[in-house]
Order: sequence, then structure tokens, then C-alpha cells
Amino acid sequence: MNTAAVVVTVVGSLLTLTGVAFTARATTRAAQATARANTAAAQAAAEPNQRAEDRAAFEAIKTELRTELTVCREEVKGLRSLVRSFAWYVGELTAQMRSQGIEPPAPPARVDEYNRTGV
Repeated sequence: MNTAAVVVTVVGSLLTLTGVAFTARATTRAAQATARANTAAAQAAAEPNQRAEDRAAFEAIKTELRTELTVCREEVKGLRSLVRSFAWYVGELTAQMRSQGIEPPAPPARVDEYNRTGV
């Protein structure tokens, strides 16, 4: 074999190895890009399902809070009614004591405030 053939063979081999290296690197990068694209597509596909789950959870929490609020409002109404009844009853007892010449003890400050303001 002559020198020119050896040089051509060596250069050809080096160029082939370089081409293989570039091809391998490009293939690896393409595989990584495809994996990222598949991940993004899976996340995008899962987004509506996640939103539906979040919405269902929100609705459940909202329903529970509304139920609790309704119960609390009813309890407050009942307690207001009870306080008004007690206030009327104590007022009647106080009037009876005074009609008998007995001066009732002064009410606590909070009761006096309620009698003045209704709150």
C-alpha cells in the first residue's frame, strides 16, 4: 500500500469516528428533547384532571363551611332568644322585688350594658 492510500484511510477513519461521535451526541440530545416534550405533554394532559380534582375539593370545603355557618347562625339566633327571655324574666323578678320593697342587687356591668344597648 502506498503512503497516499494509508493517509486517505486514516483520514477517512478519523472522519468516520468524528461523524459517529456527532451523530451519537445529536441522538442523545434529541432523546432528551423528546423526553422533555413527553413530560410537558403529560403535565398538560394531567392539568384538566388536576383542575377538576381541585374544583371538587373546593366545592366540598365550601359546602362544609356553608353548613357550619348555617348551624352557627341558628345557634346564635337561639342564644339571642334565650338572652332576651332571661332579660325579660330578670326584669319581671326585679319589678316584683321592688313592688315588695326589696331593692335587688345591681346587675353586673355586662348585663347593664346589654340592657342599655341590646347587644
